[in-house]
Amino acid sequence: MDKKKPLKIIKIGGNVIDDSQSLASFLTTFSSLKGPKILVHGGGKSATALAHQTGLEVKMIDGRRITDTATLELITMVYAGKINKTIVAQLQALGCNALGFTGADGNTISSEKRAVTTIDYGFVGDVIKVKTSTLELLLKQGVSPVFCAITHDENGQLLNTNADTIASELAIAFAPQFEVELYYCFEKKGVLKDVNDDASVIQTITKATYKQLLSSQVIYAGMLPKLNNCFYALEHKVSKVCIGTPEMLLDAKAIFTTLTIQ
Repeated sequence: MDKKKPLKIIKIGGNVIDDSQSLASFLTTFSSLKGPKILVHGGGKSATALAHQTGLEVKMIDGRRITDTATLELITMVYAGKINKTIVAQLQALGCNALGFTGADGNTISSEKRAVTTIDYGFVGDVIKVKTSTLELLLKQGVSPVFCAITHDENGQLLNTNADTIASELAIAFAPQFEVELYYCFEKKGVLKDVNDDASVIQTITKATYKQLLSSQVIYAGMLPKLNNCFYALEHKVSKVCIGTPEMLLDAKAIFTTLTIQ
């Protein structure tokens, strides 16, 4: 049986995406990675800042953005426009050939509008299908796809979709063809025992220890969806999942969090 080729899928978010110096440093690191790679980015803080500037009310419930029509227009401009194209342009300057994507481009990621139960999230999409054929052609040509957090419903409607979930779903979709490594990069060195102590990195989290951390409320709020996506990816044949700063991508001595099933 032929050995699968490696593929790195890297999601960048947090303060790294909003600080020009940190972003430039990360993109230098990303561009230097060997082999096929895909970048997924967030941009929620930038979208919130622009909403405040334009007088658009920002509605969040449990850290998740309520996306009405006006908000969808704004985040599409920010995510798929300013942030995505700035990243692509900077990667080109670093000699990394890149192409910007929403889920609608190449019909790569389809979602369905989240059903209204107790909360109406508006135009928020939950991923139902990922098509890799177009992306595989690009990867073979040495082009790195750069995804923002926008998908579509195949009926002309764009949908706001969690960037961590997009990264996880892409990793799962490529797992049959590639040895996929999924990295979640942000300004912290990993999952912390104490949110006020950057040195308190939990270097390994298994399914069993994850349950213990949840019950003791060491992990809560914004980290929960990220970790759920991590374990979901591992359960669907993604070979490696890590959380930490961009340094973990190149530095063998870097401290970060690795997730494992066992």
